[in-house]
Amino acid sequence: MLDASMMRFVLGSLPPPPARVLEVGAGDGELAGALTSAGYDVVAIDPASKVPSVRPVALQELHEPRGSFDAAVAVLSMHHVEPLTESCRRLGEIVRPAGALVLDEIDFDCFDERAARWWLDHHEPVKADTSSPAEIVNFLRHHCHMLSSVAAALKEWFELGPPTRGPYLYRWELSPTLRDTEVELIAAGQLPATGARIVGARR
Repeated sequence: MLDASMMRFVLGSLPPPPARVLEVGAGDGELAGALTSAGYDVVAIDPASKVPSVRPVALQELHEPRGSFDAAVAVLSMHHVEPLTESCRRLGEIVRPAGALVLDEIDFDCFDERAARWWLDHHEPVKADTSSPAEIVNFLRHHCHMLSSVAAALKEWFELGPPTRGPYLYRWELSPTLRDTEVELIAAGQLPATGARIVGARR
């Protein structure tokens, strides 16, 4: 199920339809389908996807003309993209000058043991997961790109705005009903704001 706040963010950050939009890391194609229904001309890619509407191709291997997209969207996918530098270069090539870049990410620089412990406490199959909070933090920081690394790789091609920080954990296999609780704990300083949303423009 698409997160409502994420959907508002994406739609509010894109140029108006029928702009041509690339979705990076489209997964099951749900967001791409919603954007298509909103009138956008969407190309969705994900090398691991088995959905017919999503091209099973990595970003760096995408064959599209230079400057052929009006915008690109990446929701919780850039931290997985490999190789990062070459993929960001390809993204810069195929988005037109002044085209929009819309990122919705988890910031692993901020993800700490408090976040891991809260997530474990609310994760239903917790009995099957014997990882400690410290082990989860260590694993993620060694297997995913930090948001700072993603931003550094993109800055050669895109002028990035400051990140808007907020909740993310409730979206990670938890219940959407936990969003308000996470927001309250962030405001009280008891949880880090692990979500980060960034809007940029092609230089």
